[in-house]
Amino acid sequence: MNPVYPTFSAALLVAAAALASSCAVGPNFHKPQAPANAGYAAEALPQASSSTDIHGGEVQHYIAGRDIPFQWWELFQCPALNSLIEKAFKANPSVAAAQAALAQAQELVYAQQGFYFPSVGATYQAERHKIAGNLTNDQAPGVQGNGDNLLPPLQTPGVPPYTAPLYYNFQTAELTVGFVPDVFGGNRRQVESLAAQTEVQRFALEATYITLASNVAAAAIQEASLRAQIRATQQIIAADEKALQILRDQFRLGQAMRIDVAAQETALAQAKATLPPLQLQFEQGRDLLRALVGNLPNQDVPETFELDALQLPPELPVSLPSKIIEQRPDVRAAAAQLHAANAQVGVAVAAMLPQFPITGSYGGNADQFSWMFRSGGPFWNLVGDMTQPLFQGGTLLHRKRAANEALKQAAAQYQSAVITAYQNVADTLHASLSDADALAANVDAENAAKVTYDLTLRQMQVGYVNTLILLAAETAYDQALLNRVQAQAARYGDTVALFQALGGGWWHRNGNASLVIAPHEGGSANSLQARAASE
Repeated sequence: MNPVYPTFSAALLVAAAALASSCAVGPNFHKPQAPANAGYAAEALPQASSSTDIHGGEVQHYIAGRDIPFQWWELFQCPALNSLIEKAFKANPSVAAAQAALAQAQELVYAQQGFYFPSVGATYQAERHKIAGNLTNDQAPGVQGNGDNLLPPLQTPGVPPYTAPLYYNFQTAELTVGFVPDVFGGNRRQVESLAAQTEVQRFALEATYITLASNVAAAAIQEASLRAQIRATQQIIAADEKALQILRDQFRLGQAMRIDVAAQETALAQAKATLPPLQLQFEQGRDLLRALVGNLPNQDVPETFELDALQLPPELPVSLPSKIIEQRPDVRAAAAQLHAANAQVGVAVAAMLPQFPITGSYGGNADQFSWMFRSGGPFWNLVGDMTQPLFQGGTLLHRKRAANEALKQAAAQYQSAVITAYQNVADTLHASLSDADALAANVDAENAAKVTYDLTLRQMQVGYVNTLILLAAETAYDQALLNRVQAQAARYGDTVALFQALGGGWWHRNGNASLVIAPHEGGSANSLQARAASE
């Protein structure tokens, strides 16, 4: 039996044992824990909002610890909104881009895992040679694997050429195996870093779904608000035109002054001037909705939105503060980025340590293909190396230091993401409560302004007050009406923002079973940063 087989197998077994017994250098990653005693406000927040007697002014109860559905937009009970968001999920290119980025990151993990295994290559080479007659005694291949001696016979002694030229074929087939045992875990750390980058892309995909749904809902609410504002402005313009016609009739009869007519004309012109900006915002909002569902500006969507078609959810979930870092995709992505940076420290450390590559080859040479692996043709070699970087101009040292600084940066960015997450939730809760109070106040202001305007109009018609007083009452009512519409829409927008701030329920998305929320292990980002710096 040829001794290459047991020798080569033994070498692979030794390498496998070295790989199994090796340890990964660098700091081990521990997932950060939620901040201790975290909360959304310095003082306890109310458990329900205020309410007012108008559509969109219903009371909302805040339920602590309630889970969030992924299809939270269905709570608005608006089929048009549901339809548009589903279209956006299917056609918006940002989803396809995020899915491709995730697939790419996963393929890079698979590619890096390939270094755990030996590399195998096969080579076949066929040659045709002519050696000059004057050189054949020195360079002829001699006896081949099939027993032939290719050295040509000598010519007449002492008369050049001493030998004839030599023509011969030469064939080589070789199988090469190379393997670098991951003794110090450099490759494992690289795989770990790439797997963490995959998690970054995974949560980026979830954030894409949440952001897209929130943007569609916000655009729909804005459209409904602008429709109401345009309608209210048109009513104001119609009322101003009617009042102007009355003043012009009175002026012809001598019952009104020219300055009163001019003042009313000014009020009408000002009211008309507010309409084009609203119409511009409305058309731009429609353009945004078309773009969100992947359409061009000339490809309209049939869905339209009115405030009366949107129902305000009566109950809102408020996640426990300890759950926020698990529910927010941006925080989870920042934690994964921290994990990747932590693993890169190990990669940099391993690059400074010895490497133990093992290479072996088995093949055959002959002038005939069939004789390459028969007696006399085969050859083999087995080489074990040890390489240790001694001096590279400080490159490896500075790369390690750079990896440590990158870890500190990732830890700080994680802390920033956590603080921002809690701030977002706190801001949306405060806005939800405040805007409920604001809507109630605006409804009261609108009702009072309407009464004042109606009474002032009657008094002017019978001559008790002049036109300037009526204009002041009219202006106050117009502004109160628009403020009420805007405050009405703000409550819907606050609800959308709260669902987004709490994480959007991505863990309930279909096909997302691999992303089950699990508690973090180990210390905080601060402790991780300190430990990495010390190691």
